Order: sequence, then C-alpha cells, then structure tokens
Amino acid sequence: MYKTAQGRSIDMDKLMRQNELVPAVGNAKVNARGDKLGPGGEIIKTREEIVAEYYNKNPNVQPTPTSHQVETKTATSSADIPVDTLTSTVIQKPASSAPAEVEVTKTPSQETK
Repeated sequence: MYKTAQGRSIDMDKLMRQNELVPAVGNAKVNARGDKLGPGGEIIKTREEIVAEYYNKNPNVQPTPTSHQVETKTATSSADIPVDTLTSTVIQKPASSAPAEVEVTKTPSQETK
C-alpha cells in the first residue's frame, strides 16, 4: 500500500494484477506481464516460455530467485544464529576533533620590558 500526496491509498500489487494482460505502450509487442504478443494482441509465447528458452540456450547462467521464491528466516535472538555465521564488528573511534597543540613563542618585539 502506498499513500499519494493527497492521502489516498494505492495498492500497487492489485493494480499490476488488474493490468497484466494490457499491451505495453511502445513497439515491444509485449503485454505488461512480459508475454510476447502477435496480431490483434493474441499471446504467442508466455513469459514463462521465454524465460525457460533463455535458460536452455544459456546453461551457464543461473536463474535468480523471485521475491515469492526467496525464503526468509528471521532470528529472534542471537542464540538462534549458528555460531559459525556470527562475525565480530570492530568499531574504530574517529580521530580526535580537538585542535592540535600549538607552541607559542614570543618574538623579541613582543616581549614586555
């Protein structure tokens, strides 16, 4: 959910799902989902077929997981984290911001008599 400057709420996921079959603007001949379109807006090749074809032609490329494929696990305390994954962090103090000591010497003209 996003809020506009006028305070209205917009559900971007819902908006994307509603318009995924609408042809994209421009000359790419795809819809908003990424399916290849033919004459009359007919779907020739789905996005999944295009991606599978790419990875079959390029075996050295590893697919990246999408947001719904990524499994996240949150730890509630440091006891839940395996010891071998813990790292120590060293925080260095910044150099002192105090001005450097300056030696003041009097010249003969400044000496008082």
